[in-house]
Amino acid sequence: MHQDPLALSADALALPDDALALSDDALALQGITKLIRYEFNEILHLGDYVAQ
Repeated sequence: MHQDPLALSADALALPDDALALSDDALALQGITKLIRYEFNEILHLGDYVAQ
């Protein structure tokens, strides 16, 4: 059973786009996580300030 090598390489080329989309999502999640951490730290510092 022979497969067309060109069709195979087209499938292989389709993969990097998916991988890039995944890494974009991961970067967006990372950015959101950093933002949440930053906001959380600000709230903690505000709490320390109020407690004084």
